[in-house]
Amino acid sequence: MMLKLWKWYQNCLAVHPVKTQVISSGLIWGFGDIAAQTITHSTAKKRLQISDEDKELKINWRRVATTSLFGFGFVGPVGHFWYEGLDRFIRLRLQLQPKSLRFVAAKVAIDGIIFGPLDLLVFFTYMGFSTGKSVTQIKEDVKRDFVPAFLVEGGIWPIVQVANFRYIPVRYQLLYVNFFCLLDSSFLSWLEQQQDAAWKQWFKSFLNLKE
Repeated sequence: MMLKLWKWYQNCLAVHPVKTQVISSGLIWGFGDIAAQTITHSTAKKRLQISDEDKELKINWRRVATTSLFGFGFVGPVGHFWYEGLDRFIRLRLQLQPKSLRFVAAKVAIDGIIFGPLDLLVFFTYMGFSTGKSVTQIKEDVKRDFVPAFLVEGGIWPIVQVANFRYIPVRYQLLYVNFFCLLDSSFLSWLEQQQDAAWKQWFKSFLNLKE
């Protein structure tokens, strides 16, 4: 069954690469948000932060759809062209040998410096506008959420991407990343829902001290 599904995916990717990446990204980010809601509800329940009538998990399908649209509209199309373009740039412009240490290191560095921060900024901005927040409110949310997310992801994604750029063919790199995005979207959705949690306030006060 899994082998047939994999072959079907490979065929779809060969015939309709962009469309396949867009659809798979949207579905994975949607599942990620469902997981995030489940985790958030479970955490609140354990801490007795919800009333008796809210003890049963009720999925916010509007939020799931909003998060899925981020996968459909940004992660899928942008991710597809990013990984394809990044590979061509490293091979043809920098003329590094594929799968070599310098090749992988260059990819990880460029991906972390450019695509990582861009992905976070677009995510938090998009989620803010989708919930009707003003530009000022979104700026505050980004200021509050960006650094914690960037620090956490900065310690995880380079490791994920080393394996990706070293062992995974380019056409499957976004799929590989999207499986980790199932966890990442859970984390980002959870982070965005935490509002002004105490640990976020610590980050904010730490940055203010540095300034």
